[in-house]
Formats: sequence, structure tokens, C-alpha cells
Amino acid sequence: MMYTNNYVIVAVFLGLGIILPIVALTAGKWLRPSKPVEEKYTTYESGNEPVGEGQIRFNIRYYLFALMFVIFDVETVFLYPWAVAFNQLGLFALVEMCIFVALLAIGLIYAWKKKVLQWTSV
Repeated sequence: MMYTNNYVIVAVFLGLGIILPIVALTAGKWLRPSKPVEEKYTTYESGNEPVGEGQIRFNIRYYLFALMFVIFDVETVFLYPWAVAFNQLGLFALVEMCIFVALLAIGLIYAWKKKVLQWTSV
């Protein structure tokens, strides 16, 4: 009986997860004003004609810097709780964290050698 109750709860949440977005989108479609005008189908609704290309190429360095930030931001997320509970974790956790930091250091050295961290204007 207890297992059946768990399945019922999952089924209710699954049903709500499907029904609520459908109801919200349908209600929004019925309630919003619909005044299709040709200007609304252009790229900009401001009335200005678009100038230039629609896609701009960004330098790969933006993405590499963002990736490096994410990597070291995740490192702090893992290091802070470990540092707070350091006394209770013991030697095994110290060795594991040293391996983790060493792998991140190897990645940083690799990025440094590949000159990923040097910002150039080109």
C-alpha cells in the first residue's frame, strides 16, 4: 500500500507538470490581444529597417574566459564545504581534495601554456 501511495504522488505531479503549462499557454492565447500587422512580422517592431548582418562572430577568447571562470567557480563550490568540515573528514578526504586541486592546476598550467589567458584585441 505504501508503494502505491508513492506512485500516486508521482503520477499527480507528472499530471500537473503536463497540464499546468498547457492551461497557462492556452489561457494566454485566449486573453492576449491579437492585432496582426505587417510591421510586427519584421525583425524589429520599432519601424527601423535592420542594418548589417544578423549574426556576429565573437572571438573564441570570450568563451574560453567564461569556461575558465566556470571551472574555478566550481572549484570554490567544492573547496568551501570541504574546508569547513576538514576536521571530521580525515586523511582520505585530504588526499582526494589534493588530487582535485592538482587536476585543476594541471588544467590551469595547460591553459597558460596555450596562451588562453592572454587577452589580445584581435
